[in-house]
Amino acid sequence: MKRTIKRNKKKTNKKKINKKKTIKKKSIKDARMVSRKKYIKLLTKKRLKKKEKEQLSRALFVNYCKCIKKLKYSKKYKKGIEYPICMNSIYKNRKLKAPKNVKKKCKEYN
Repeated sequence: MKRTIKRNKKKTNKKKINKKKTIKKKSIKDARMVSRKKYIKLLTKKRLKKKEKEQLSRALFVNYCKCIKKLKYSKKYKKGIEYPICMNSIYKNRKLKAPKNVKKKCKEYN
């Protein structure tokens, strides 16, 4: 006769934790925007302070994203043409340099 040895195994309740990063999309409508009057004032000003530069860059970014969203869902324009049109109208015509990865940052917004 062969002896079988039974081992008592402890059952552990290991729960699998699925940590999925949920990227909460930001709303472009809720983005902070300076007033129209102040926006125009900042554009015409030659020398800007640090706070004014931040306000202007934020305002330009918001306008760029709004422009893309408008053109993306309109049926007048072909697919993919919205990026160069908005880049030209918001940054290039004002002789401003566009920040890096503006297109990718804009995709975070609804």
